[in-house]
Amino acid sequence: MTKIKNALVTGGAGFIGSNLVDALLEQGTHVKVLDNLSTGHIRNLDHVIADIQFIEGDIRDLATLENLAQGCDVVFQQAAVVSVPLTVEDPIFSAQVNDIGTLNVLDAAQKANVKRVVLASSCAVYGDDPALPKTDGMPIKPQTPYAIQKYTNELNAGIYASLYNLETVCLRYFNVFGPRQDPSSPYSGVISIFMNKALNKEKPVIFGDGTQFRDFVFVKDVVNANLLSAMAKTPENQVLNIGTGHSITVNDLWASISTLAGCSIEPQYELPRAGDIFGSLADISRAQEMINYNPTYAFDDGLQLTYEWYR
Repeated sequence: MTKIKNALVTGGAGFIGSNLVDALLEQGTHVKVLDNLSTGHIRNLDHVIADIQFIEGDIRDLATLENLAQGCDVVFQQAAVVSVPLTVEDPIFSAQVNDIGTLNVLDAAQKANVKRVVLASSCAVYGDDPALPKTDGMPIKPQTPYAIQKYTNELNAGIYASLYNLETVCLRYFNVFGPRQDPSSPYSGVISIFMNKALNKEKPVIFGDGTQFRDFVFVKDVVNANLLSAMAKTPENQVLNIGTGHSITVNDLWASISTLAGCSIEPQYELPRAGDIFGSLADISRAQEMINYNPTYAFDDGLQLTYEWYR
């Protein structure tokens, strides 16, 4: 597929989804957006609202999805309950969204003869396997309902590819950060929470001793991975890691953000949270090979851009 003419982005008012909508519009794609605004914000789309077809709705509503999928080349499935702690608190509700909702997306796409579905998965599927870096062929050891739900999405995508001839690409996101990540939610990414704390000169909470580390990937690199997955010639029915291959500790992260904000506040340390993983680092060689994915934003550059947005 050389060009995406028509696309549906579920969760398109959210952090990653709205950045993806921008990139699609820049390519000249006609974009439909479905979002129930439970965690997404219409303000993320205010600047493009006249250029898209926006529907406030839910991926649990199959009829709405079947209607929106008509005429689309690609569906980008970004809608989800993305809070790991919330899936621990309420695994049934989160499964209704993440499992049944994604199944609805796949089914609607297949019935509408959509060429390809690109699904957001997660490095959470690897659990706390100590082997590093995480390769996309290593054993799956989900430790939370969220991780189980994301892995179930991948399995269902494989079934739709093999039984129904629907091309699918599942992207295992590592720790995505950037502009529009909502810091007001208690379940937000650590970078957005730290940015908010630093700007307000407040003490951040670090769960554990801060030596835990993450592979932080800038949102524009993740958006590019979605576009490459949609347009690549032979990635149908693939599962790919989307990170950077580099990591940073939570302590060093706070130090970097503190420096940007010109504050020197010592963090408050608390016990690790249930389901939190100690270390995460992506092997992205397969994504490089299959879709020519190469992250272009250095961590410090992405952090600077994110800080400017939050400020």
